[in-house]
Amino acid sequence: MPMLVDLLGSQIVRTVMLGAALVGAVSGMVGVFAVLRRQSLLSDTISHAALPGVCLGFLLAGERDLTTIMLVALLTAMAAALSVLAIGRLTPLKTDAQLGIVLSVYFAVGVVLLSHIQAQGGGARAGITTFLFGQAAALSAQDLWVLGGVFAVATLFFVVLWKEIKLATFDPIAAAALGLPVRALELGLTVLLALTIVAGIQLVGVVLMVAVLIAPAVAARQWIGNLGAMTILAMGIGGLVGAGGALLSATGRGLATGPIVVLLASAVVLVSILAAPRRGVVWQALSAQLQRWRISGDRVLLAMDRLAAAHHDPDYPSEKGMLDTMLGRPLPGVMRRLEGQGLVRPVVHDPESSPHWVLTPAGRRRAEALRRTGHGPD
Repeated sequence: MPMLVDLLGSQIVRTVMLGAALVGAVSGMVGVFAVLRRQSLLSDTISHAALPGVCLGFLLAGERDLTTIMLVALLTAMAAALSVLAIGRLTPLKTDAQLGIVLSVYFAVGVVLLSHIQAQGGGARAGITTFLFGQAAALSAQDLWVLGGVFAVATLFFVVLWKEIKLATFDPIAAAALGLPVRALELGLTVLLALTIVAGIQLVGVVLMVAVLIAPAVAARQWIGNLGAMTILAMGIGGLVGAGGALLSATGRGLATGPIVVLLASAVVLVSILAAPRRGVVWQALSAQLQRWRISGDRVLLAMDRLAAAHHDPDYPSEKGMLDTMLGRPLPGVMRRLEGQGLVRPVVHDPESSPHWVLTPAGRRRAEALRRTGHGPD
């Protein structure tokens, strides 16, 4: 606890935590629509295409000026998105090939420019390499204003155009039929996606930024189906993993903030995929097992009801071996569950020593209901 208090007392740590939280929150907000619009690969392409813009912005400013770097990086990111669109219209290449070509070319140009800047020497020029993998410690109070501005723009965009964006995302044909500017909305979302990526590359770097953008949305999608609630949850997850990653990285020397944030976000995604209700792997496995148990129990009840009807005796004792033969498999545990539910009860059927059961009144009512709904033993 004293160590945590000391860390939070540091102006640098607080600045990095706030910056990481802003980046994570806006990434969660925009990432929801990137995931729903199936633009995860486009996000990765835009992220890598921002590198030449970062280098050109640095060369234009002559120093590490975040505002200039972000503006030029935004231009190259949008140029990459337009390049994907142009290749798609002018060639028969599939989407994955289009994205692969654009990502490779722009990133290669960025690496060449980065090498050129490094070759010029100088401590400030050495700092430009931090945009490749991120260096949160380089965030300043002035940078927070830039990140806060990006967060405000994104929030305002979604608040003002929420209904239109929602309809254009899920049913663009209907949105166009209603007269909504679907292409303008899609362009706005793409610009906002590029702006978010550019804003976050100083924290995480161009290589890992796509993970920060996509992971909170994927995790939120596992827990909630409502779009508004999912967006808010993704913002919360992004903000928490951003601030948490910044705090964790501050506890040890040489721990990079960006990778820690990505690892935390990935852990949240893993837990969500495993444990989320309805969509989680564990939940679905348990539901499937319960369904198999229920079906097995229903088949037993119907088989016992059929035996009772064939012998004109509602209290006819059904023998275990007979039920196994009728159902084609043994019934370990099924009879115990039916007993626990009060649908069957064990009886002694002298002189036989094997287990026997009869239907209880509740079991007969259940079997009758199953027959009325068209169920029957296989």
